[in-house]
Amino acid sequence: MEIGQIVTFFNKTGKYVGEITACYSDRYLVKTLAVLKHPMQGDLHHPKETEVAFFHERKALAYREQTNIPLKMVKPYEGDVPDYSESLQDAFHKLYGELNSEENAFNRKSIECLNSIQKEYAAMYSINW
Repeated sequence: MEIGQIVTFFNKTGKYVGEITACYSDRYLVKTLAVLKHPMQGDLHHPKETEVAFFHERKALAYREQTNIPLKMVKPYEGDVPDYSESLQDAFHKLYGELNSEENAFNRKSIECLNSIQKEYAAMYSINW
């Protein structure tokens, strides 16, 4: 892969579309262009658990935010790049719906985090929920 190539990549539990801006021997620097899957909430090392030292509130990578991604987590992307705000809304609503479909402590805690994040997204990206 090369600089300027449009790719999909994973970061924590989120999936994104981005553009490679630098290539290194072990990673790519990728600029975020769209959100395909919103990151899950909570502790990555103890998924689906609420009794952890710190229950993380995880936001999606911001529009044009650059991040280092290991080579194996980057794949070529085919097709049109979705609008960032629309893709963020779609990914957010999908995760929210999945969490809302089953009543348990983890889902309740995750929804609390998402409700807080939603307000920040509305302010940052002028999203009308």
